[in-house]
Amino acid sequence: MARDDAARLKILLNHWVEHNQEHAEEFTEWALKAKTAGKARVHDDMMKAVKQMRGANEALLAALDGLKEG
Repeated sequence: MARDDAARLKILLNHWVEHNQEHAEEFTEWALKAKTAGKARVHDDMMKAVKQMRGANEALLAALDGLKEG
């Protein structure tokens, strides 16, 4: 991988992780609102999405570590 590509990918990976974290926080907030409104299933499904997003972030962070290793 070209040096420029690796540098850009590092920036993108960091951005994607941060972006996913922001979405996960927002999903959690709205899931709690759904639960309060008596929509337990909506809450549960949204929290599944949060869990999957956190899993995606783990994979993205592993990819970032792989870039650092060279």
